[in-house]
Amino acid sequence: MSQLIADCNSFFGCVNPPAPIGNVTDSKYGLVAFANNVLKLIIVGAGLYAFLNIIIAGYDFLGAGGDAKKVETAWNKIWQSLLGLAIVAGSFALAAIFGWLIFKDPTAILNPKIYGP
Repeated sequence: MSQLIADCNSFFGCVNPPAPIGNVTDSKYGLVAFANNVLKLIIVGAGLYAFLNIIIAGYDFLGAGGDAKKVETAWNKIWQSLLGLAIVAGSFALAAIFGWLIFKDPTAILNPKIYGP
């Protein structure tokens, strides 16, 4: 430990990151990568939620037994699930279009690159 402090030229000392973390300025690490992973998790969760909602609404539709109110409720649930799924999928297309218009790179918003020291 004293050798690490002796090798450091800073008045306050140097802190080396642990081995598994490596270089935090690498594109695989950091706040942008974490936010990107959280966004992917939310999108996958929305897709799974819509899929399960469509399955449940299908069972409700089959179990309606000719009751018009239950059939309408099931169709509304299916419609809302498909609309939500279209909005989630359309957000990728909009992000690519806005990224191309603003940054001339379709992946600029979905995979941002932050340059620093």
